[in-house]
Amino acid sequence: MEQSELFHIESPCVGVCQVNNKGYCLGCLRSRNERLYWHTFSNEQRGLLIKTLAARKAAILRKKLSLQEADLAILDDVVPEQGSLF
Repeated sequence: MEQSELFHIESPCVGVCQVNNKGYCLGCLRSRNERLYWHTFSNEQRGLLIKTLAARKAAILRKKLSLQEADLAILDDVVPEQGSLF
């Protein structure tokens, strides 16, 4: 018996049921089909999806961080250094 068969994996739903422009839920990051068919997935499939959701979240955070860094780089070009008039 696999370890994933020993424990029931709960839905990752956090009650924020809105969809982003890519079709992923803003709360749990599942696609429509992943939300719709969650109850039919085996624990192994659920476990794999949980890992996929973690990867999605990490990718989103990396993208946000890189956008913030780009914004800061733009500010460095625009805002004069302290003590400098121009």
